[in-house]
Amino acid sequence: MKLIIANRNYSSWSLRPWLLLSEFKLEFELVEESLAGNDLKERLRRHSPSCKVPVLIDEGLSVWDSLAICEYVSEQYLGGRGWPESPASRARARSVSAEMHSGFMGLRSEMPMNIRAKRMITPSKSALRDIRRIDEIWSDCRAEYAGEGDWLFGKFSIADCMYAPVVMRFMTYGAEISGPGQTYMETVFGNSSVKTWIKAALKETEIIPEDEAGEPRP
Repeated sequence: MKLIIANRNYSSWSLRPWLLLSEFKLEFELVEESLAGNDLKERLRRHSPSCKVPVLIDEGLSVWDSLAICEYVSEQYLGGRGWPESPASRARARSVSAEMHSGFMGLRSEMPMNIRAKRMITPSKSALRDIRRIDEIWSDCRAEYAGEGDWLFGKFSIADCMYAPVVMRFMTYGAEISGPGQTYMETVFGNSSVKTWIKAALKETEIIPEDEAGEPRP
């Protein structure tokens, strides 16, 4: 398998499938594409007709979109273990993952992932609603599945991959989160795979001006 990703500091979508592959210790080749340059579309078109990353290449098959890649890996290599075991928990995990995949536009546009930075913004009402909703998801999941482990659904799952970049965003911009939400963030930051990604992101020097939102935070 080959996974094509972008800049680790900024590319939230790249983090998601990388985290799944890494946490389940699957062997894969990693290819990093810079997001800079006028030839970006041409470079990405070599991997996927969407001209976007991430992309998974597996024996000639090209799978693009983070959630689609995670689903493929779970089915093809994990025997479905990317999701919780029980049908009810799987359905709920898929629901909150799809909600992340298609929603929270205020948060995404105003608080881009920027792991290296500590930034300060004045969030809009839309972004504040997104923060509250995400905090609610984390708190509800942890309340129900706390007895099964420290992740959203007890054991690590694709749902955690989908929300890991949000944890990075909340740390960068100092979002106010409830106690259960803070505890979940500590679980994510304490994970060895996440630490590996952050360490690599901190070494990067590429700057994407449009993703340097807000002002430096004290």
